[in-house]
Amino acid sequence: MSARLTRRGGSGAAAKPRRGSEDPAWVRWLLVGVCLAFAGVFLVLPLINVFGQALARGWRASVGSLAHPDTLEAFKLTAWVTAICVPVNTAFGVAAAWLVARFEFRGKALLVTLIDLPFSVSPVVTGMLFVLLFGLRGYLGAWLDARDIQVIFATPGIVLATLFVTVPFVARELIPVMQAQGSDAEQAALTLGASGWQAFWHVTLPSIKWGLLYGVILCHARAVGEFGAVAVVSGRVSGVTDTVPLRIEKLDNEYNPVAAFTLAALLALLALVTLGIKTWLEHRQQGELARAQAPMEASDEH
Repeated sequence: MSARLTRRGGSGAAAKPRRGSEDPAWVRWLLVGVCLAFAGVFLVLPLINVFGQALARGWRASVGSLAHPDTLEAFKLTAWVTAICVPVNTAFGVAAAWLVARFEFRGKALLVTLIDLPFSVSPVVTGMLFVLLFGLRGYLGAWLDARDIQVIFATPGIVLATLFVTVPFVARELIPVMQAQGSDAEQAALTLGASGWQAFWHVTLPSIKWGLLYGVILCHARAVGEFGAVAVVSGRVSGVTDTVPLRIEKLDNEYNPVAAFTLAALLALLALVTLGIKTWLEHRQQGELARAQAPMEASDEH
């Protein structure tokens, strides 16, 4: 009876559940093949097509299409909007992450929800909300018109829409980092006589720098590529309120595929550069963590 119970109970080594690393090789290769096929069809091939269409008539045609005055104005407007939105959302993200990670207060959960709101709201709905607020027939439209202030169909509306959709990126990168690190190092610095600004600059900022840079990169990429919200509030006036994504759509509607795909290729190239920088930052972060853990592991061995 005891022998039967032992065999049924599976107390031997053969009864141990197999780990993921012991799965059949064909399962791993099947998953790898499916993932590579999916990435190739839906990611790599479209990128190759974009660059191929951009160069369909040669380098000169592609470069020449970028010299159009309206295209140059689209570049300038996109650069201005990005230069405003990224620093503002960086400052907000750092402040919001500090507040959420370091303090307990009423409405904390509401603040985190509001930070995540642009992730769940359609960009087109975001644009309509700003039209409802600042449009000529909106709640503040008459007041703004009486003071000759134009928000919708002008640069301020584009800036506001882009600010809204890029709010979460820096904050959501920093909040978990600062929560995981705790405040012991900052408290020690304050105990030793450092001011709050000195503790932030010399203790907090170095410890969150990689998360901060990652959030800034993502914020910049979204600001440059935003289409839906900007399309609603801009009015799409050529040479005035066209950003690069809006200019791409307009060129495509005008049956100018070379110019449209050339701008699209530039945005795709920017995305690839962003991914490369992200990968490099992750590699640097992992290297620093490994170097920091090495002395501790050596001391534990001794």
